Amino acid sequence: MARDPDTIQAEIERARDALAVTVDQLSVRANPKRLVEQGKQTLRATLEDTRVKIAIGAVGALVVLVVARRLFR
Repeated sequence: MARDPDTIQAEIERARDALAVTVDQLSVRANPKRLVEQGKQTLRATLEDTRVKIAIGAVGALVVLVVARRLFR
């Protein structure tokens, strides 16, 4: 059974529109500036966590102790 050319054309146009929408979404998702900004926000949120602050402080204190120990030996 042969398909109607108008139906085929309509399907092609719908597929083209769907592809255009998908390409637009991908270009927004893959925008380097947006990715960098999202990374900065994630890092800021992580660094504001109290547990992370305590861990960074503990590591810093350990480094200070190791350096002081090596200096005074």
